[in-house]
Amino acid sequence: MILPSIIAFLRAEKIISNADFVCEVSTNLIFTIFSDSRVVHRIRYAINSSPAIKLITTIAGTKMIKKLVSMAAITMMIAGTSFADTLDDIIDRGKLRCGVVLDFPPIGFRDSNNQPAGFDVEYCKDMAAALEVELELLELTWADRLPVIVTGRADVVFGATSDSLARAKTVGFSIPYAIYYAQGIVNSKSGIKTFEDIKGKRVAAAVGTVPEQEWLKIAKEWGEENLYQGYQSENEVFLAVAQGKADIGITTNTAVKPISEQYDTVDPGPRMPWTTDYTSVVGKRQDVSWLNYLNLFVTQQVRSGRYQELWGRFVGGEAPELRIPGVMY
Repeated sequence: MILPSIIAFLRAEKIISNADFVCEVSTNLIFTIFSDSRVVHRIRYAINSSPAIKLITTIAGTKMIKKLVSMAAITMMIAGTSFADTLDDIIDRGKLRCGVVLDFPPIGFRDSNNQPAGFDVEYCKDMAAALEVELELLELTWADRLPVIVTGRADVVFGATSDSLARAKTVGFSIPYAIYYAQGIVNSKSGIKTFEDIKGKRVAAAVGTVPEQEWLKIAKEWGEENLYQGYQSENEVFLAVAQGKADIGITTNTAVKPISEQYDTVDPGPRMPWTTDYTSVVGKRQDVSWLNYLNLFVTQQVRSGRYQELWGRFVGGEAPELRIPGVMY
């Protein structure tokens, strides 16, 4: 009922002439906003109580300009109130929807009882506990990590996601919560010992990951793009190397030890030449208050000693210091 009324008003006032265009642009926004009673209340309150809106409409003078200014103000308020509600929504819902990748041991995997486990899984549990809500754990593929945030299926993703500027056009990032570097696992019969030994070999990586993106640049330079194999999960990459379908699989340093121990035909491989991988917690790009909360959560994990505790349990050794040289958080 709301959308037809708005379109009828716009057409009657000759503000627009193409209702189909308005439907296409406005339907999702309007129905999303007006289905939320909290937003309707905020808009009504703002219109009735805002001196700024009253002043603007008084100065505008004509009836038409008043309507246009009021509509513009409403649009601006709608845009503002339709964002930045993730924290409130989680608390109201009583549940945190947290995405993790479970084929990335020891950061995310399934234990001997087929239950989710690992560093990222514990971080999801810790965040739900801090928010005093239930946890809904969402198992993701590498390619799922950004879409689930954009579509609203997840509130947050812990998934070793590199905080690139390209990705930041789509989703929001916290300060780094974990640091990795890329390393290979090799088939024991591959003969690969150094990075240069990879030339002429079959290389595998998980689709949609930084290792894949970085390796394809090198493969193009070497003219060996035809030797690349992309898999939907890291588990498939590991299996391909173990079975001899690929000579080397590119993963992160944290996965090398457990995978080498899991398969008799897999050995640790050389480190890749690209830079250290700073990974961040992922949230909705527009929701600054939620991203601020994620930053504070990462900070508190370090301050409390929980970061070191979990890193020591799942990865082993001293946890990397979460600092970028020359940059202060």
